[in-house]
Amino acid sequence: MIITTTPSIEGHRIVEYRGIVFGEVVSGVDFVRDFAAGMRNFFGGRSGTYEDELQRARESALQELQQRAADRGANAVVSVDIDYEVLGTNNGMLMVTASGTAVVVE
Repeated sequence: MIITTTPSIEGHRIVEYRGIVFGEVVSGVDFVRDFAAGMRNFFGGRSGTYEDELQRARESALQELQQRAADRGANAVVSVDIDYEVLGTNNGMLMVTASGTAVVVE
């Protein structure tokens, strides 16, 4: 399945629109990761634990988006947008939302 942020796909013609689809993931960040990230923030550098969690959440949201598009009979998703939010008490949850338009291309 083709997934793109652009509204069209070069070399393909959109022949049918199947609606807007979403993929959402809410991921908790545990105490050990928070502590390690806090130490890294204190001493400087990148927080690999948060980066890894963010990457996993983004990939999961895109996989869910793809599955929902396939369930609608689409073979591509165009105009994909990915949003990130921090939620929960003490900002302990990360939400990643991917949205786009499910289409059939030829």
